[in-house]
Amino acid sequence: MAKFQEQYIIDGKGQKTAVILPLEEYEELLEDLHDLVVIAERRDEPTVSLEELKKRLQEDGLL
Repeated sequence: MAKFQEQYIIDGKGQKTAVILPLEEYEELLEDLHDLVVIAERRDEPTVSLEELKKRLQEDGLL
């Protein structure tokens, strides 16, 4: 995992109120969050064996 180069914005009391991230790191976090949402949405879908997946890919001409 990459080390983030975050910076914080603090209020008058010294409390952190916001964070500044390099754009590339922010975009990576958004992509990770999207992947987690997709995983959660598909949690209850039936699984497919590796052999079945290979068979389907061969039938579709992708393997």
